Amino acid sequence: MASEASLGSISHVQAKFFTKQKEYSIPDVPYSLPITVSPKELNDIVHNVLYEGDNEKTAVFDFLINGELLRSTLEFYLEDKEISIESELEVEYIERQAAPRPEASLSHDDWISSVRGNNNLIICGCYDNTIKLWSRDGQCLTTIPGHSGPVKCLTWLKRAESSGEDEEYLFASGSHDQAAFVWRWKGSKKEIDCLYAFRGHSGSVDCIDANGDGERIITGSWDKTIKLWTADNTSTDQNERDDSENTHQPKKMKSGGHKMITRVPLLTLGGHKEAVSAVVWLDDTNVCSSSWDHTLRLWDMSRAEQTQILEGSKAFFQIAQSPLSNLIASASADRHVRLHDLRTKEMKGTYTSHAGWVSSVDWSKSDEHLFVSGSHDCLMKLWDTRSPKAPLYNLIGQEEKILAVDWSIPDLMLSGGADNQLKMFNYKKFLIMK
Repeated sequence: MASEASLGSISHVQAKFFTKQKEYSIPDVPYSLPITVSPKELNDIVHNVLYEGDNEKTAVFDFLINGELLRSTLEFYLEDKEISIESELEVEYIERQAAPRPEASLSHDDWISSVRGNNNLIICGCYDNTIKLWSRDGQCLTTIPGHSGPVKCLTWLKRAESSGEDEEYLFASGSHDQAAFVWRWKGSKKEIDCLYAFRGHSGSVDCIDANGDGERIITGSWDKTIKLWTADNTSTDQNERDDSENTHQPKKMKSGGHKMITRVPLLTLGGHKEAVSAVVWLDDTNVCSSSWDHTLRLWDMSRAEQTQILEGSKAFFQIAQSPLSNLIASASADRHVRLHDLRTKEMKGTYTSHAGWVSSVDWSKSDEHLFVSGSHDCLMKLWDTRSPKAPLYNLIGQEEKILAVDWSIPDLMLSGGADNQLKMFNYKKFLIMK
């Protein structure tokens, strides 16, 4: 009798379930739910109605209330959001996808400081002064010497034009040696050329990004400046010089017989008070930068001026812009990832779970809600913007601090760090959902 009385004293709340995935729709009727139910029990309710008790069906669901993923009991959620149990809840459910699966671990000779994917190619910048070019299936296509210091940053330029099977790709690298290089990879010939050297920084080139057409490159440096360069091969800058006969240049840089051109910056911008840690083109004109000086800054490159400054509490190490929502995610020394809306100057969310510095962050290119972060705590985490209190998954594999993450290839999440390993995680969500 005591247990019956206890059960009867549990409060209930009215809720309706709905989904945008029509194949999983259930009747639109209200349910009286004990406020003690968790997502697991909500899943059982939807599963039983949808499949009528068929235990062979395996779809599992996540639940959203007011656009936020439910990660607790209804009671805790209602208390946290100060919602009355007299309210009728609208509960959306979506299919939960399986955790990303480890696909490969590719060994390098030194720390991996940068990694970038492009279609079926992956480039890694290393502390042994080299760049490694990998195929998606884990084949090392080439190791590229050229820099005389650790390679700190990489970016793909717009893919070069192809002729038949002769695929050509362009990418750029920046290094502790205070220079940035633009490279061309000829796939069918397995040939690499260094097209341009950008020289002008007085400190390590720690970040680099190319605009949409790949003809303008922005770099940020330990010297606290940002510089703008051209990668346009029609440029006739009188300050260019031919460095192809420079005896100090490694032979590998001239494997295709192309003459390497040295270029000076088109523009230099000062304003940061400490090292510039990341630069990102927001569109054809505007750039966002982050720095160890605790600030994010916006720049209008056409007018060569700073247009906005956002103050933080600790050093920023990396930023990334979502191509779908345009939100900026920032990785910081205070162990948080934050989302910024630069248009409204609003902070859209703080995501806390890492136990060390967050060194790198990148967005999914196929889902506006998803991003990954890497940290000195040796973990890469997969986040959903609708779940601010906890990540979706912890991706375990790195044995030392993570220095770089990348999600440029939709179904492949990449991380690299101080254990000299490039980790690849397969994520099939987009293939399943669409």
